Amino acid sequence: MKPRYEPPKQSGAGQFFDSAFLLVLVYVALFTPLILGLTGAGSTNVMPDTVSWETLEQNEVMQGQWEKLGYTPDTAAEIITTKFDYSIDPLMLLLTAAVIIGYFVFLVRVSDKEYRDVIAEKFDH
Repeated sequence: MKPRYEPPKQSGAGQFFDSAFLLVLVYVALFTPLILGLTGAGSTNVMPDTVSWETLEQNEVMQGQWEKLGYTPDTAAEIITTKFDYSIDPLMLLLTAAVIIGYFVFLVRVSDKEYRDVIAEKFDH
């Protein structure tokens, strides 16, 4: 019979460092695109020649809601006509998928021995 699995011990300072390090990594991952200007692919704005609720394709209910918010056709036109570009770059999508899949393969391979020890302890009697 194998000896009982004992997970590695970690000090309170080590746990604090790990938590702070992961928090820093999360902030870096979230703010790097902002700092490098990689947020959003842009937008297009197609303004009609004459601005009215009809040319902005707003029905009566929509018009009422805009007016409750204090907008007129002229002030709402820029918001309504701004269309965001949601195109996806297939190469970047594949690269992202490869990185995520690679990470999980790495995680399972590195953790394989510990997983086997825990499973053997729990189920091999």
